[in-house]
Amino acid sequence: MLRIHSLGGAKKIMTNEGQAAGLQQSQSCVVQIGTEQVQVSKQEQLYEGKAKRIYKTTHPELYWVVYKDDATAFNGEKKAQVSNKGMLNNLISTIFFEQLAQAGVKNHFVQAISDREQIVRQVSIIPVEVVVRNIAAGSMAKRLGIEEGQPLAHPVLEFYYKDDALGDPLINDDHVYMLQLANEQQISTMKELALQVNSILVPFLLDKKITLVDFKLEFGVGQDGNVILADEISPDTCRFWDSETQEKLDKDRFRRDLGGVEEAYQEILQRLGGQQHV
Repeated sequence: MLRIHSLGGAKKIMTNEGQAAGLQQSQSCVVQIGTEQVQVSKQEQLYEGKAKRIYKTTHPELYWVVYKDDATAFNGEKKAQVSNKGMLNNLISTIFFEQLAQAGVKNHFVQAISDREQIVRQVSIIPVEVVVRNIAAGSMAKRLGIEEGQPLAHPVLEFYYKDDALGDPLINDDHVYMLQLANEQQISTMKELALQVNSILVPFLLDKKITLVDFKLEFGVGQDGNVILADEISPDTCRFWDSETQEKLDKDRFRRDLGGVEEAYQEILQRLGGQQHV
């Protein structure tokens, strides 16, 4: 169950981020850190990405994340707004991060504070996207000439250099080390954690009749120097197929103009046991 605590901001869900008359986002919140409750306030914006805005807070170890309704594909070449996408991704990511934390995977998530916002631990993001593939799809199927939908003999792990100007190119361990994106221990930790996440989420999702085809993870270095899971886990970053019909329930519906993007994301949230607050 989501635990949402907020002060000074509305929690009511509107039907569209851009059209919501009078929509207010939280400006302060109470965060549970261990056994202590701490009030934090949102400060200046640090960064705006394709799907999220990141803010500093009055707490030196915490960031404030706001999920957006913006949808992009092909390194930003295709853009649109999808109603409620920010809300759905925030709620879905919350469920995944809490599930993984319970299974022993340390991540940056601290607490959801509204339907579009969450508090996370500060990390320095490692500019390497880690992709785990269980079934051939997307760029891998095209690049290697494998029919989409073919199960792989074992999970395949790939690294991509997180650089929009270069098109996020596929790289290997040696490239990561040569470019000084991460050291050998960090590379090893990212691989280990990515495969651990896969081993947890595959059966978790299959029980809900969802096949985890592939997914992208990002990692960051915390203030203690350790590598932990960061960013988000959502239909934006994963390929989810209905395990019986193989219907796509993820961002491919936007990439491939299949329609029903919001409905697919809602379906994932529902199967995970989450609810939209209306």
